[in-house]
Amino acid sequence: MSLADNQNQVIPSVSIFEKLERIVPEPIKDFFNPILRLFIPKYRAELMYWKVKYRLENRRFINIHYRELMLAMAGQADDDFLMDKIVADFGCGPRGSLAWVTSAHQKIGIDVLADRYIDEFSEDILTHDMVYLKSTEKIIPLPSESVDVLFTINAMDHVNHFEEMCAELLRIMKPGAVFYGCFNIGEPKAPCEPQKLSETMIKQQFLDKLTLDFYRMTLPGDAGEPYKPFLEKNFSDQDVRKGMLWVRARKPLFTG
Repeated sequence: MSLADNQNQVIPSVSIFEKLERIVPEPIKDFFNPILRLFIPKYRAELMYWKVKYRLENRRFINIHYRELMLAMAGQADDDFLMDKIVADFGCGPRGSLAWVTSAHQKIGIDVLADRYIDEFSEDILTHDMVYLKSTEKIIPLPSESVDVLFTINAMDHVNHFEEMCAELLRIMKPGAVFYGCFNIGEPKAPCEPQKLSETMIKQQFLDKLTLDFYRMTLPGDAGEPYKPFLEKNFSDQDVRKGMLWVRARKPLFTG
């Protein structure tokens, strides 16, 4: 999606954002984030984040970690469960989140900035062996009931219209399709994350339409290893106000 802002605007580096995120108390962030969003448009901030990561990783995104994470989310030892399936990752970013999959019939990364990723990181993108599909904030341009397996990893707090995008994810899933998701819970709204997600809103808008196989919470991991608690199966039975929700679910074969 084209950026609706001044291309010459100067934005602080991602490292500054990360430092502020660690030291600024949440009530202050909650107060200032709406003001900050007026000066740093969402798409520009997201693209700047990936540009900085690209430079830090020597102009080739590191994506090997997706294999371990997604297999753990699926509870599988290898990618045989994706054999001949149409697999999609919503909010994929430009790293090549599905590059590790070799058994699928088709691999689709869905992202509102997919066209910008292709322009900015084309040399690396073309090595990922997957389709990058541009979404809007309200529509995923895929046929209804076309996806067998759907992943999303900490992407739903990035959408502008949560209810509409939940409906779109449900629409593109085939009856019997499997969903594997990770949701940031309780994170304050920020320039790139306009949603502060709760378990209640996720259940009401999305999960209540599916059949749950797995539902667990983890406390936040360290900044450099956010998924470590899940990979180590350090689940929390407490009332977690801020953390990660991990879900496996299936779309019913019949509705009504």
